[in-house]
Amino acid sequence: MITLDDLRAAATRLHGVAVHTPLVRYFGAELSQSVPTGEEEFYFKPESLQPIGSFKLRGAYNKIASLPETERARGVISYSSGNHAQGVAWAARRLGIKAVIVMPSGAPRVKRDATAALGAEIVTVGNASDERRDKALELAAQHGYVVIPPYDDEAIIAGQGTVGLEIAADLPSVELVLVPIGGGGLSSGVAAAIKLSGLGARVIGVEPALANDAAQSLKAGRIVRIPGADASRTVADGLRTQSIGQHNFQHLAQYLDGVVTVSEDEIRRAMREILTTARLMTEPSGAVATAAWLYHRQELGASRRTVAVISGGNADPHLAAAILEDRIVTEG
Repeated sequence: MITLDDLRAAATRLHGVAVHTPLVRYFGAELSQSVPTGEEEFYFKPESLQPIGSFKLRGAYNKIASLPETERARGVISYSSGNHAQGVAWAARRLGIKAVIVMPSGAPRVKRDATAALGAEIVTVGNASDERRDKALELAAQHGYVVIPPYDDEAIIAGQGTVGLEIAADLPSVELVLVPIGGGGLSSGVAAAIKLSGLGARVIGVEPALANDAAQSLKAGRIVRIPGADASRTVADGLRTQSIGQHNFQHLAQYLDGVVTVSEDEIRRAMREILTTARLMTEPSGAVATAAWLYHRQELGASRRTVAVISGGNADPHLAAAILEDRIVTEG
């Protein structure tokens, strides 16, 4: 389990590397309708403003920068649907080492192209998260690369947890933090940071109903895996994991206050609201926390000050256009 010292050490490594993203207060139409008294405050934490367009830079850089020089020299390999891929590629380029990324064939083209542009070598496999992980492990064994997991690693969790440290510093009176759950790196890090900082805020994880492995796992008290074919149905491509990681499960079980699941229609509507009214860039995965606030208020409990993390903004342009126009398309 990570400690407050681990989180602070990660923040020190990331100083001058990751952006300390602001809290942006929201006064949108849908929120106004859901908060008739106007007494509650709602803020976005837009990690879409990071150099790679998502929070994944934090964990990837913290992990790679903490490796001994002898391990860095071997090069690194990871497996990702896109945002972690860019985080690893960006960190590797900054630190002057080789990066290989195993990506699913269904990853949005905007994420594949961005990863390649950062200088990473890309290996493509099928869409199941197990398949890309297994291929990465195989290549690591063959070539001696150091594996940089997308979420199931304490250095990754500590890096992502710096999002929570910033929320605690910028809004110590926060009462509720909403954070997306995929593999659990961001959610476990933010939950740990908020609780270890001594705040009384609740932290609620949000995931697509079509990929609700975290909700099932925490309810069962053990890690529950879901089929890749099921998880791949959600439009939130960054949250299509088949299970949360072991380290992530431990942190979530200790620090998370609950999980809310949202529908595909709610994700699209929330993304459209963020794009058009808040005028912030988001991808579907980044919109799930806001979807919980807009459409599942009764499950969240009362809060005078709420922060929703926009985890990333690397949306496929065609998909974003379709969502804005209220059409349904498949990413490509």
